Amino acid sequence: MIRVGLISDTHSLLRPEAVDYLRGSDHILHGGDIGDEAILDELRGLAPLTAVRGNIYAGDWARNVSEVEAVVFGGLSIYL
Repeated sequence: MIRVGLISDTHSLLRPEAVDYLRGSDHILHGGDIGDEAILDELRGLAPLTAVRGNIYAGDWARNVSEVEAVVFGGLSIYL
């Protein structure tokens, strides 16, 4: 079984409770409105990460975040 963690709308704040919950995930999905590149770095330290943009972006780092992504886990396809 694959454990996929899902989070969104962090708005530059990654709460310790969310980190605790996501720890142990095989992969993490961030559904947008990240707010700061440091959030992505912290999540990547927990597990492989797929993230998409939201509508609160400023800065060059945001250009590297896709508007859409598709991932497949086993036979399950997820479109962000």
